[in-house]
Amino acid sequence: MSHRALAGSLAALLMPTSLLMVSVTTSADAAQSPTSNQQLARKAKSKAKLSALPQIVQQGKKPASASSAKAALVAKIKPAKAGRPVVLQVQKGKTWKTAGKTKLTKKGLAEFGAPISKGGKPLKYRVTAGKFKGAAPVKSKPVSTSKWLDATWTDEFSSSTLNPAWIHRSTGYEPTSLRECSRGDAKAVSVGGGTVKLSVIKDPARLNEKCVAKKDGKSTGSYAYRLLGHIGTEGSFSFKYGFAAARIKMHKSRGQHGGFWMQPTGVTNKSSNNPKDTGAEIDIIEYFGDKHPEGGLTSFIYSQNSSGAAVKTGSWIKDSKSFLKNRRDGWSKNYHVFSVEWTPSAYIFRIDGQETWRTKVGVSGQQQFPILSLLASDYEISQGGDSKLPQTMAVDWVRVWQA
Repeated sequence: MSHRALAGSLAALLMPTSLLMVSVTTSADAAQSPTSNQQLARKAKSKAKLSALPQIVQQGKKPASASSAKAALVAKIKPAKAGRPVVLQVQKGKTWKTAGKTKLTKKGLAEFGAPISKGGKPLKYRVTAGKFKGAAPVKSKPVSTSKWLDATWTDEFSSSTLNPAWIHRSTGYEPTSLRECSRGDAKAVSVGGGTVKLSVIKDPARLNEKCVAKKDGKSTGSYAYRLLGHIGTEGSFSFKYGFAAARIKMHKSRGQHGGFWMQPTGVTNKSSNNPKDTGAEIDIIEYFGDKHPEGGLTSFIYSQNSSGAAVKTGSWIKDSKSFLKNRRDGWSKNYHVFSVEWTPSAYIFRIDGQETWRTKVGVSGQQQFPILSLLASDYEISQGGDSKLPQTMAVDWVRVWQA
């Protein structure tokens, strides 16, 4: 409240009743000068809530330890005034020190990456925002990172062979999955240097043969048969609710798409069409190659409605370049952490801790297992052809935090 407004309010309180009765405020005055009570009411609505999430922030050029990734700290501030400066603070003894700065998005979010612990102990954070365009200063309650110190399941691919938890998937040709020209095979998967590499390669056993690739039932040309990197943890690891994250450097060329996704382990009620009973396919991220006109990144949910009809929810990630660190960054140039937060009521998708999309459609209530793949579906093979093979997607680590 300004000194002028405060002085006016005090003067009004001291006025004789007779003078107060003849005081008139025009509609124009009311529109231009809201009362002190209105100002206070508006300022009282300023709120800030900070949430501490797991270590899902780790952009970089080289493989790195999953334990060195940063925790995501996400603040929701009302009113949502885009551009409002927000400061992240970490508690050190009895004082608070600045740990990061950013600006509020139009959705009222302020997203940070910060250490999850110091000396093995969790940290406490809060956010503050000063007065901005009529919004009063605001400060969140402190939150601790203690809930996410230990991941439920991790694979950092530190050996020279694939962890037995993973199996090779779809090792036969699958016309119903639009893969008559390609199949999964161990020859397209390698482990070394702290990563697992999933590739699309020409099938060495069928080099003298060609496959007719089709899109919408029409031929797009004849191409080499392909072997694909396609692995999953079905039968060894699954979870229900929490976070799943993978640090990935994508392939370059179109003609194939990299993916980090999940499928249900089974169906508990075969008479039900509810995803709570049937599970769902959760495509955390797919990448269709550099220079794609839509940016190349997608997230989807495949489920069914009450009638049993298939439901596909999701789309291309809008303005995907805005999630890159800078102009020199790229999905096939550097590693990024792609994650999903899965609750009983919603999915929230993020890249390096920044929200890309959320939905309440098709939320699984079943155990789900992670999958990594670089697939070449028949409809896209013509976009890259044979000359740009092999193509490779590198995965640094996969982690799950069950909630």
